[in-house]
Amino acid sequence: MTYLQPTEDQRLAVESFRKFLEAEIRPFARKYIDRFIPKEDMLQITPALAEFGLPGAAVPAEHGGLGLGMVTQAMLLEELMTVSVDLGLFMMINTGTARFIATMAPDHLREKYLPGLLAGTTFGSFAISEPDVGSNVAEIKTRAVRDGDHFVISGEKTWITGGHYSDFIICTTRTGEKELSHFLIDREEHGYETRNIDKIALNSQSTAQIFISDARVPESNIIGGLGTGLKNTVKEFESARPHVGLLSVGLMRAALEESIAYAKERKQFGKVIAAHQLIAAKIAEMATMVDASKLMCYRALSLIDAGVRCDLESSMAKWFATEAAVKVCRDAVQLHGGNGLTKEFNVERLAREAIVIPVPDGTTDIQKLIIARGLTGISAFN
Repeated sequence: MTYLQPTEDQRLAVESFRKFLEAEIRPFARKYIDRFIPKEDMLQITPALAEFGLPGAAVPAEHGGLGLGMVTQAMLLEELMTVSVDLGLFMMINTGTARFIATMAPDHLREKYLPGLLAGTTFGSFAISEPDVGSNVAEIKTRAVRDGDHFVISGEKTWITGGHYSDFIICTTRTGEKELSHFLIDREEHGYETRNIDKIALNSQSTAQIFISDARVPESNIIGGLGTGLKNTVKEFESARPHVGLLSVGLMRAALEESIAYAKERKQFGKVIAAHQLIAAKIAEMATMVDASKLMCYRALSLIDAGVRCDLESSMAKWFATEAAVKVCRDAVQLHGGNGLTKEFNVERLAREAIVIPVPDGTTDIQKLIIARGLTGISAFN
């Protein structure tokens, strides 16, 4: 299985990308720690990332992508996430929108939006969550009212990753009493407003509220067919969740690297702290949590590449990896002692970022309910 042993092509692609990230992206990300990256500055780096296959690695070759599959794409994303979770999260959304447009959108939308996405010059976002609607997608309130061959759409979305950067959104919208559909809403052509949300961490990228007021959108901008919104949103969660897990893998890798370096230099009681048994055990535990999380995430992505439904495995990966990151990053702070509480050391920031990741795409408790439903056939949601 590819998630156990990378191929030679995958290994070479990752090594080449890692060198680029260290030379170009890490210095860029360091300038914006805990500071918002303006869109014009984001556009300085996204075309270069596109040359390495982000966001087009998993897009089929017949649509202009590399056709490398979800696992290879995830390997590239993991490297970016290790350097910067902010940039990794933003690019994760663009890989998702590119793949969604490539595989689900009608030809005229694919031809209009996909080339810019693949070139890193156009940004999209998924607009699902609302102020009163999180994991309960079936209760979406944003409404589309038919007016001839158009729909007039109004509503508010929140917690939208990349929302402030977005040139368009893929909006989950109510088109009937028990019917949801996906509309592509173009910011310039149809109109919507965005406002960033300040959080405990991950503020270098955009997490936004989106306000849609009487946007007149043609019926031809429906993606996936009228009334397929709930089914396709649930399917999108299946691939999103192991990617969110990989965000946590990136955090853990960074925390582990910082901890190993610090433990080999910091001295207490006459020797480096790596030589103390409790510190050595902590490092071993951290490394094992990273490895277990990676295996769970890549298992789910391998199943998706194979065309096998894996809601259960995706939820397990998301739950385990995100909660593991909270522990690993907290342990990294403790390993650094008082220094771990200062902004001079990166582990303070990594710990704040780790706290955020269990929430998106369904909280840990939601993942447990999904897993239990898959095992028992009985839903505990109602």
